Amino acid sequence: MSAEAALRNELAAALKRLDALGLNRGSAGNLSHRCGDGMLITPTGMGADDLRPEDLVWVGDDGTLRGDWQPSSESPFHAAIYRVRPGLQAVVHTHSPNAAALACLRRTLPAFHYMVAVAGGDDVPCVPYHLFGTEALSQAVAGAFATRDACLMANHGLVAGGATLAKAMKVALEVESLCEVYLKALATGREPVILDAAQMTEVIERFRSYGKAARR
Repeated sequence: MSAEAALRNELAAALKRLDALGLNRGSAGNLSHRCGDGMLITPTGMGADDLRPEDLVWVGDDGTLRGDWQPSSESPFHAAIYRVRPGLQAVVHTHSPNAAALACLRRTLPAFHYMVAVAGGDDVPCVPYHLFGTEALSQAVAGAFATRDACLMANHGLVAGGATLAKAMKVALEVESLCEVYLKALATGREPVILDAAQMTEVIERFRSYGKAARR
């Protein structure tokens, strides 16, 4: 099996997992992965149940298309993320319920819990609302990804990235979980206590080596 064929299988399986976990449904959301001088991305309007590995569309850095379908309407912000973050290899976009709920409140996810650092900073920003598929949305998302591995999109959903597809999925799952806890905390009628910049700096520094030490 070629490297591209293996990647197609991995992406198709990841899309089905997002559905199984309740982070997406129907044709909502999309995902992509760098592939040569471009990226493989889910086609527009096709849900996980119908997607076959061969249905993924290759979009070249120059806009060239290869495949039987049109790429996701959100392919512009995937491409914009890859341009601003050369180290990221995969991007996952979901309409997961809790992240979408917080995005509809147009609220940034603050450092109410140390695990917010999984997105690379002391918050998960919520970028302003723009129509899906537009250059304005792409610029807003790329701007957030200049310093983060995830962001919320106002009245829309969540975007997460990673050096591998597994890492991008992990960030998406963690941010969704954090949004759920944050919304529950807000439901008490009180604002959660926010960790300060120094505390989050310590967490981020600890994360640089967390889970990477080999057993001896």
